[in-house]
Amino acid sequence: MDEVRMVDFAQMDEEAFFSRLYVEHRKMYAIAYSYLRTEADTLEVIQEASCRAWMKRKKLKDEQSFTPWLIRITINCCMDELRRKKRVIVAEKMVEEEAQEMKSNDRIDLERAMNRIKPKYRHVVTLKYYHDMTTVEIAKVLKRPEGTIKTWLREGLKQLRSYL
Repeated sequence: MDEVRMVDFAQMDEEAFFSRLYVEHRKMYAIAYSYLRTEADTLEVIQEASCRAWMKRKKLKDEQSFTPWLIRITINCCMDELRRKKRVIVAEKMVEEEAQEMKSNDRIDLERAMNRIKPKYRHVVTLKYYHDMTTVEIAKVLKRPEGTIKTWLREGLKQLRSYL
């Protein structure tokens, strides 16, 4: 693994790159699953994120930025997939939501509330509370100042409280 760290990402061969990517695979899966909620979609997004990371590896400047860079790519792939699904499955979602109205427990209420808050707040709340990331780590992933992340976290929690 030390050999992988010493290699410049722009010059990295496929085997070395994907061995580094493999180290982050669980984190990618957890983040993608928290956005998509199905294993099939999650695996598809991880594959897409891995492909995008490989194609854009020359843009990565230093090894320490690899994880935040990869998480950002994964989140972007998740958002692309959610937008694509929203266009395709609007009618099915309405039927599903009606069926869920019958059920009422804290988890479903929380998921509904999370879906109603602004996406930028949802990203921060998800990374903080579902993936135990610090505000510094979130700021690095989202390429925003830490103060902005704290504000978004506060506002996201405020919106969640109002929906719950």
